[in-house]
Amino acid sequence: MAGPTTAERGARPKGESGGSEEPRERRFRLPGRRVMIVLAGSLALFAGGTWLLYGSDWLRTERVSTSGTEVLTRSEVESVAAVPVGSPLVSVDTDGIENRLRRKLPRIDSVDVERSWPHTIRLKVTERQPVLLIEKDAKFIEMDAEGVRFATVDRAPDGVPLLRTALSPPSGQQRFGPARLTREAVRVREGLPGKVARDTRVVLVRSFDSISLELTGGRTVMWGSGEDGLAKARALTALMKAAPRARHFDVSAPTAPAASRS
Repeated sequence: MAGPTTAERGARPKGESGGSEEPRERRFRLPGRRVMIVLAGSLALFAGGTWLLYGSDWLRTERVSTSGTEVLTRSEVESVAAVPVGSPLVSVDTDGIENRLRRKLPRIDSVDVERSWPHTIRLKVTERQPVLLIEKDAKFIEMDAEGVRFATVDRAPDGVPLLRTALSPPSGQQRFGPARLTREAVRVREGLPGKVARDTRVVLVRSFDSISLELTGGRTVMWGSGEDGLAKARALTALMKAAPRARHFDVSAPTAPAASRS
C-alpha cells in the first residue's frame, strides 16, 4: 500500500499545532467606565486649576511687601522692582525682578523675591555694608567687605574709616596693582578687634606690607600686610592693655610687638 504523498504530508487539519502559527487578530477594547470617570475628573481638575491660577481674580498680585531696607527706601526698591500688580501671581517673573534690583541698585547685596499666596510679592533685601570710604571731590565712595564700590554719598557714615594711599614705587605699584592693595586694606579692616575697629579713622596703604592705622587721640598702629590678622589683633589688644598711655603701636611682626609714647 502506497504511503501519503508529499502534499498530503504537508497538509494539516485546521487548528492542529505544528510549527509557527499565524498571530491571532487583536481586539481593541474601550476603557472601562470607571477609568473614563477618573480621566474625566483629572482633566476637569487640571482645567480648573489652570483657570484658578491664570484666569480667575482670586490669585492675582495685589500688593508688594518690602523688608530689610536701611539706607534705601521701600518706595525706591518697589519702583525699580516694577512688580506687575494685577497679573496672576503665578506668572510673576521673580528671577527677573531680582536681577533688575541688583543691576539698578548696587547697594543691594542680595534680595529674595517670593510669592506669598494668595496676593503678595515679598522682597527681602540685604544691603551692602560699607567697611571703608574713599574721599573724592568732597564726597565719599562706599566700599564693602568684598572690595565692591557700591555707592557715593555726600556725608561719611559714622564709624567707617577712610582709605588713603601713599604708594611708593616699585614695591607699592609695580608688584601689586591698586585693586590688589585695596583688597588687602579691606582685609586689614575686617581683621581689627572691636575697640580698635571703632576707633580707626584712616587706613593708610603705602605698600602691600606697609598698611597702618590712624586712631582717635592721635594714636597710630603699624599693621603690615593683611596676613596673620588674628595674631596681630591679639597682640595689639594685649599691647594696648599693657601700655595704655602709648601712642604708637607696631604689630607687623605679631610675635615681637612694640609700643612707644613718641
